[in-house]
Amino acid sequence: MPSVTKFSTAGTHMIREIVFDTETTGFDPFTGDRVVEIGAVELINHLPSGRRFHVYINPDRTMPPEALAVHGLTDDFLRDKPRFSEIAADLLAFVGAEARMIAHNAEFDFKFLNAELRRCGQPPLTAERALDTAAMARQKFPGAPASLDALCRRFGVDNSGRDLHGALLDSELLAEVYLELIGGRQPDLVLDAPAAEGGQAVSLALTPRRVRARPLPPRISPAEIEAHAAFVARMGDKAVWLRVASPLS
Repeated sequence: MPSVTKFSTAGTHMIREIVFDTETTGFDPFTGDRVVEIGAVELINHLPSGRRFHVYINPDRTMPPEALAVHGLTDDFLRDKPRFSEIAADLLAFVGAEARMIAHNAEFDFKFLNAELRRCGQPPLTAERALDTAAMARQKFPGAPASLDALCRRFGVDNSGRDLHGALLDSELLAEVYLELIGGRQPDLVLDAPAAEGGQAVSLALTPRRVRARPLPPRISPAEIEAHAAFVARMGDKAVWLRVASPLS
């Protein structure tokens, strides 16, 4: 059954968003392709709440080799997993009726989820809820690669564990990328997260920063460092980068 982390947000004014991803047996739900994995993370006021939804799904069909090469989910692994109809109510309860739903190439994910929802008699998700981070990236960085891996590299998001596609991992990475696309981790300067059930609100300003087990590689290339050094040299002694004291001194 789905893995869901829960807490109460009753009485809290908030912007709620769901960042999600799906894995499938192919590209077209109208020719028999099915959803085999769903992963989603919740953002409250543009900050991760810690609440997640994750489930593997038995598609009642064999896995094509091309899809297997993408996500590695075998027929044997999926055989004892629930059908979509068994998890549909839990999925709809998690995403709610109003939260914005954020995905990379959102049309693809919405097409598959809505095909599955219709198949089991559940209401489809409305297109107005969708936000496509691939389209956001192409608009913000015209002509630049807009894949999830490319955006992770651009923003310094650690995707070293992404050997294969996985819906939960990809949704967690996409949440970080989305926050960078809209201007950083705290675009609205919200410093308080909703309280866990039975607890008090947590000030994020007092939350210790996570230390990466493996530091990210430099985001400036050797060629860029060399070009900057040459630029500074051409400016002579007046270059602000050569001043040890305040640049205004």
